Amino acid sequence: MNLRRAVSIVVGASAALALAGTAGGAAWKYSADAGRPVGSWQEAGGSARTPVAAEQPAAETGGTAGPMLSGPAAAAEAREAKPGASASESAEPAEAGAKAPESATAKDGDGRQKVGELLSIDKLLGYGAPEREVFHYPQASYVKLHFSRMAMLPGDYLTVSDAEGEESYRYDAPRLLDGAATGRWAMSITGDTAVVEMHRGGGNLVGSLLGRLGVNVDQVARGYSRKEQARVPEEQLRSPGRTGREESVCGTDESRDAVCYRSADPVAYTHSKGIARLLIHGTELCTGWRVGEKNRMLTNNHCFDNSANAYETEVWFNYQCATCGGFEVFKPTKVWGDKVLATEHVLDFTLFTVGNFRSVQKFGYLTLDPARPAKGQELYVPQHPAGEPTRIAGRLGDRAGTCAVVDPAFDGYARDSDVSYYCDTEGGSSGSPVLSRKTDKVVALHHFGGCPNAGVRADLLNAKIKSYL
Repeated sequence: MNLRRAVSIVVGASAALALAGTAGGAAWKYSADAGRPVGSWQEAGGSARTPVAAEQPAAETGGTAGPMLSGPAAAAEAREAKPGASASESAEPAEAGAKAPESATAKDGDGRQKVGELLSIDKLLGYGAPEREVFHYPQASYVKLHFSRMAMLPGDYLTVSDAEGEESYRYDAPRLLDGAATGRWAMSITGDTAVVEMHRGGGNLVGSLLGRLGVNVDQVARGYSRKEQARVPEEQLRSPGRTGREESVCGTDESRDAVCYRSADPVAYTHSKGIARLLIHGTELCTGWRVGEKNRMLTNNHCFDNSANAYETEVWFNYQCATCGGFEVFKPTKVWGDKVLATEHVLDFTLFTVGNFRSVQKFGYLTLDPARPAKGQELYVPQHPAGEPTRIAGRLGDRAGTCAVVDPAFDGYARDSDVSYYCDTEGGSSGSPVLSRKTDKVVALHHFGGCPNAGVRADLLNAKIKSYL
């Protein structure tokens, strides 16, 4: 089984980081060219699992939130509850009358939209093998490489870039033979081509004597083209009690590319910059967004619920079309997920941080509305439906069309926990913010399709996580 990786970004660092006293402590330093961020990769196998946000999921959500669990005490309590399991698994069941959290029992991946496929390959680079390989998959939306072996001489490094070298990441050699048999994912390359090249700085004599040097690529995650994506079944969760046959696009799709709003609704366009495309495990998709000024991101619990999975998630900001209705996209800014701070099944949220936070601060953030939303309140939903660049549901201009609150006390996984609406969403929209057109604050965290679609009430979320913000 491949070891998981975590990323901890430090801007401007140039020396290799030694991870003393940790299990599997091989460090793999990476940087990006042209003054882009520098950081290190490290194994996440020994990281603590994440405690749930609340001691008991509430069956009736109209009252105050339950006691918070955070910090070492929470982790200790979770370990005592069920050794070796995540604290979210050891949480007590909801009280009588509440619906059981579907995400707690559903098969892995439910609600995460499939946006690519894993391909098995066997390519060796360097030290007698070719020092440059091109991985080209026509029409692919991204190419992401997995290294099963990474043994290079000190001073040697790899670059993984697109064909033009405009998006490029540099991976420096670990300490000699460190990580020779461990698996690591590189950051994805947007587009259909990834070029891997070894750059030699060490001597050949040591390599020939050892006979163990080399870099192996054993897997590629290839992103689906738009035509392929259109054929992939939607994986959006449905609210309890629904058949799953209902469409999440309710009638005519009124969502549009975010850039279409730049002039017609500049506030909505500006707020769409704070959301991100979450590429999970290389082939699955959800949506996330910055909440508050600090390094905080929100998505659904059914997208991921622990730091080990966050470490394997790419967070893409500014993945937007350059022109309304066009196919060219802005170059996204990509960072790795880092630590899960709080998560809960019943309110279906995960609060987490990202690495290299400084590089994404410029995209802004959203705020939760502590007031309960009202029936008829007009809405808009920035999102990444079906892997698309950012789209916004909610009609352009003054009217929101059908995108408005239908029921401000809709049953989700608990009674009255959700807000329902007919805003158009698709698989991949899970975790999107639902904003009021009146206040431009988030009134719900989208998680269900089914027409009406539904999101967890933001006033309940605010009570749960405000101490972290």
